[in-house]
Amino acid sequence: MSTPTSGSTSATYQIINGRIVTPTQIIDNGVVQVESGIIRYAGTAAQAPAFPSAIGGTVQQMDNMKNDSDVSTPDGMTYDAAGGLVVPGFIDIHVHGGMGQDFMDSNPEVLDTITNFHASQGTTAILATTMTAPHDDIDRVLEQVHAYVQADQMPGAQVEGVHLEGPFISPQWPGAQNPGHIVLPNVEWLEQWHAAYPGLIKQLTLAPEREGALELIRWLREHQITAAAGHTDATYEQIMDAVDAGLNHAVHTFNAMTPLHHRKPGVVGAVLGTPAIHAEIIADGIHVHPAAVALLAQLKQDHNLILITDAMSAAGLGDGDYMLGDQPVKVINGVATLPEDSGTLAGSRLTMIEGFRFLIEKAGLSILRASEAASGNPARQLGIYDQTGSLEVGKRADILVLDEQMELQQIFIKGRKFKAQ
Repeated sequence: MSTPTSGSTSATYQIINGRIVTPTQIIDNGVVQVESGIIRYAGTAAQAPAFPSAIGGTVQQMDNMKNDSDVSTPDGMTYDAAGGLVVPGFIDIHVHGGMGQDFMDSNPEVLDTITNFHASQGTTAILATTMTAPHDDIDRVLEQVHAYVQADQMPGAQVEGVHLEGPFISPQWPGAQNPGHIVLPNVEWLEQWHAAYPGLIKQLTLAPEREGALELIRWLREHQITAAAGHTDATYEQIMDAVDAGLNHAVHTFNAMTPLHHRKPGVVGAVLGTPAIHAEIIADGIHVHPAAVALLAQLKQDHNLILITDAMSAAGLGDGDYMLGDQPVKVINGVATLPEDSGTLAGSRLTMIEGFRFLIEKAGLSILRASEAASGNPARQLGIYDQTGSLEVGKRADILVLDEQMELQQIFIKGRKFKAQ
């Protein structure tokens, strides 16, 4: 359980003495000021407006932030970041679950559990991601998530919508998806869901080479839904045809897609060489080698690299037996695979803060680029960059305070201090 609700706080507070990560620079000795859940200032201490201190100038030091059990955000509070990083909250657009729960089993309790866990790891906005499943099972998830969003009482990471991963994928590349539920692309299903739950579906993953896929891609883009290639046996040429139809995204790049070969560039070659395709990456050192992550980052420098977790129900827990949708999964030494096939990865136990550190420490990205991949770029792809994804005036106060080791010290969601209980 956690205390904050979806509504923003009415409190005015500030974070001082931080290294403020903006879209273009890191501001040393920076200040972020928040009023009613909105960022009112982000910049140097020297230029910061005078701050009203309604409670006598109370200052909370960095050392006390992480262990502070108080979830209130007192008016006039000053939080001292003690030279730590202050970054925008992370946005995870591809995540299946956590803490023993799966989005395919969505109800208010399940949704609270998953979003609270990922909020505790720095995720302030999230897409509930489904699996390849029968129509009625997907419909039930959409119904539950739609009601949850409409209730507007989300205590943790804010659910911005749904990512449908399948069921229109390739039988040749199911990965951990259940091949028995794979079907051909069906525009009528999407029309039905869009009519019943308008604006809820934000992304759909499909195999672009399948019959009917190009028609569906055109429909998705006409309705401002991200059309993503994944679990696909497409050739390079088929991907480029799909790009012409509107394909603009690739899920968990390098995984569950035809690989790069110098005579058959495949899906990977198309993703690497096409700026219009935004590329997700699971930065855990298990799904993709750090050198391949670095290569992808070198080629995706136009706001088109997106950090994801692809986390499943084992995230936050230890080794053992779990479920991913209706597929059994075994986690051994932190690696999730299908029980009968240890070579088939089945999601991850990754969190966004771990992926953020991996991009910097293992793949060699700058802090600015890692923040962009974890926050700004997914916000842009979701069409919410005017609301969140960076520390800029007028945006909602989704803010993380990290220490010098890039460990989370404080989390603010829509201005409210988050603390999992």
